[in-house]
Amino acid sequence: MPEGDTVLQTARRLHTALAGRLLTRSDLRVPRFATSDLTGRTVLDVTPRGKHLLTRIEGGLTLHSHLRMDGAWRVYGADERWRGGPGHQIRAILGNAERTAVGYRLPVLELLRTADEDRVVGHLGPDLLGPDWDPETALRNLLADPARTVGDALLDQRNLAGVGNVFRCETCFLTRTTPWLPIGDLPSPERLVTAAKKLLEANRERSRRHLYVYGRGGLPCRRCGTPISKADDDDRPVYWCPRCQLGPVP
Repeated sequence: MPEGDTVLQTARRLHTALAGRLLTRSDLRVPRFATSDLTGRTVLDVTPRGKHLLTRIEGGLTLHSHLRMDGAWRVYGADERWRGGPGHQIRAILGNAERTAVGYRLPVLELLRTADEDRVVGHLGPDLLGPDWDPETALRNLLADPARTVGDALLDQRNLAGVGNVFRCETCFLTRTTPWLPIGDLPSPERLVTAAKKLLEANRERSRRHLYVYGRGGLPCRRCGTPISKADDDDRPVYWCPRCQLGPVP
């Protein structure tokens, strides 16, 4: 499940493969931009913003993509077989003489002017892994609606950018609260911001995440040994330790 850490890793791979090189292949397989041709232009950089990817291209253009639940970018060598999925799932191809980046199952893909990037990412709160990170602003955003649950507030990218369902569960575990507690009732709410930052920073360089509760339903808690509980919240699986985490449960 792509979140801030994995989106950052994806941006790095794309940047290494494409930045500073002339595009020799361009294929955007979405109806609105199917006739757009980026060949002959140089990729300037690939920048993550929260869970969004911004591929900036010579001529003042940006290819904006979002992975959501199961989207992915894969990078292949010139003669390497593509293995990211069947051809009908490909939404974008960007290639140069040495590497080809292929976007699979991308639910969001659009070409826009670089000057208009705020239209797609301007609503985001401070990026946990970005240069704009501001913990005080993030905390103010989280506390703007005291009646909102901790889990919902963390998932709202307008509050702070980069937390998805995995790190919602993990952040709640580290702060010893369930996701269903109203955020205004949380003692020391600044710990939420600190924990979320710590988790994403710790996982930004890892190919596999070290997780405390997510995906561990029925397994012993790493802290106390109690079996991890699982519930569904708006079709998202939520994991928590019923002994370590205090607050309402479904």
